[in-house]
Amino acid sequence: MSSYENQDELYSRPVRAGKRTYFFDVKATRGKDLYMTITESKRRFDDHGNVSYSKHKIFLYREDFDKFEDGFLDAVDKIKELMETGEFRDPIAERASQEQQENEASPEAESASSSDDDIAFDDL
Repeated sequence: MSSYENQDELYSRPVRAGKRTYFFDVKATRGKDLYMTITESKRRFDDHGNVSYSKHKIFLYREDFDKFEDGFLDAVDKIKELMETGEFRDPIAERASQEQQENEASPEAESASSSDDDIAFDDL
């Protein structure tokens, strides 16, 4: 068995995000040092419809947490700043708009079809 397989997993938090799932795993080395792995898993299908998963993993060591967090937050702030310029596509807003349109269309279709077929239990 490799030393990688001997790592103790102490905590795992999956985060589903569209077609991807991110796993935040807290592990310990044999020397009892804590670290985190962040894994991106994306489901793929081959030409025959068989499922496979592509995975990308980052090992983040405790002594780097603060620097990683600073870099991550700076990058998120920059994305927010750039989004405010209106020069970039906003898939979150697009998805919300699409869902809103679908929700607005749904009640109209239901009320039109159900108004002709309203049956109360007393009618049975």
